[in-house]
Amino acid sequence: MAIKSSQQRDLFESERSFRLLVEGVADYALYMLDPTGIITSWNIGGERIKGYAPDEILGQHFSRFYTETDRANGKPARALGIARDQGRYEEEGWRVRKDGTFFWASVVIDPIYEQGTLVGFAKITRDITERRNAQLKLERMQTQLAESQKFDALGQLTGGVAHDFNNLLMIISGSLHILKKDVADDAKLQRAMLAIETATKRGAALTSQLLTFARRQSVNPQAIRFGDRIEAIREVLHAGVGSAVHLAFEIDREVWPVKADISEFETGLLNLVINARDAMPDGGTVTVGARNVVLEDPPHSGEFVAITVADTGLGIASDVVDKIFEPFFTTKPVGKGTGLGLSQVHGFAHQAGGTVKVASELGKGTTFTILLPRATGTVSSETPDAAPVLGSGTVLLVEDNPDVAIVSIGLLEQLGYSVRRVPDAESALREIEKNGVDFVFSDIVMPGKMDGLGLAHHLRQIRPGLPILLATGYSDVAADVRGDFPILRKPYEIHELSEAIAKLPR
Repeated sequence: MAIKSSQQRDLFESERSFRLLVEGVADYALYMLDPTGIITSWNIGGERIKGYAPDEILGQHFSRFYTETDRANGKPARALGIARDQGRYEEEGWRVRKDGTFFWASVVIDPIYEQGTLVGFAKITRDITERRNAQLKLERMQTQLAESQKFDALGQLTGGVAHDFNNLLMIISGSLHILKKDVADDAKLQRAMLAIETATKRGAALTSQLLTFARRQSVNPQAIRFGDRIEAIREVLHAGVGSAVHLAFEIDREVWPVKADISEFETGLLNLVINARDAMPDGGTVTVGARNVVLEDPPHSGEFVAITVADTGLGIASDVVDKIFEPFFTTKPVGKGTGLGLSQVHGFAHQAGGTVKVASELGKGTTFTILLPRATGTVSSETPDAAPVLGSGTVLLVEDNPDVAIVSIGLLEQLGYSVRRVPDAESALREIEKNGVDFVFSDIVMPGKMDGLGLAHHLRQIRPGLPILLATGYSDVAADVRGDFPILRKPYEIHELSEAIAKLPR
């Protein structure tokens, strides 16, 4: 009898210790169900996770932890059936607390048998909401990284092609300026050259869009007022949408200035408006809006202006949305689009320090939102293009491409300058050492140990008073200029070259 009493005492102590262990676990809800799903035991973890005290939940059916949709679909009964038939049930899903809030739960249900008879179920529930959120955030970051890498690869390809194409356009455009002077009285040749000039400008616009997507465009970011820019291009926007589409504006009165390149800003806005027009073949409304926003989530945190272009058109299919910013991708018929408009918007927004987002629903329209950083500097004002101003003096032209050099020399000579040309930075330094010049006009991208920007910085140290003008079709280092030196975009026209030279400090 003493042995039996000792065994009973040991069994009692073991059961007591196990009960205390189960009841004291705070990170897991550990509880028992009878064969029908009624709760027969409860621990402190269940109270902490689900919010019910023991006297509130004991005797209740465990289905109350499920969402209304899951209950209607019979999910709680299926869970017990699977546990009974297969020996275990495991899943992750939404569960409901006493206060009605949701949490993401990891659930395990095991059947409990006694002498071959099912006497109930042991249920373990853990709140893994934070782990799930972290996993989702990681997946989003991985997706963003993959997208960024894809766009960077496309950018390198398009940027390289566009750089070479810009030099070709520079040769064509500059040669036209020179030829115009010699055939002023030949109407037939004038018409032919006008056609070539128009095609060249179209090619330059397409190349600019490629470079903007690649974020290799040499931009001139300035503080600009959205309302002022809208007024400047209002007629162009109205002409772009046509008579079948109504153009509306919803611009907050106190919208902040933004920091962006004026030309790229206006091109991007026009691209979005025309895209919206094309999405409404039967007419509709395009609404251009702007409002101030403060963002808190990196990488875009701080004060921004949200610029929206919304249409009431066809919408964009979900399987297409992820591709719309890729260069040359278009859903428009052949001849109706280049596939570069939205890629220009994407590149412009990111190069300006912002981003672009899209929200669309089939049959209900699309809204593009460009987020641009708030500007703190003095708001700029543009002046219209003036006629070329003739000058005098000696220019040192630093250009490695001989064909581009011939054109640049011709334009500079038309403006009244004497030109000396060298192919690289090292030769430029030797030429300046031997012979004085009035200013230096250098390409940025050049072979050798020193590019045009390096040359400019070096000259700033050894000849601080020497005016320097840089030119580029694109350059990865152009962003480092930060306003230290003026930059002229290729292909440039003679009045643009004249204006840039006139602005040089003397």
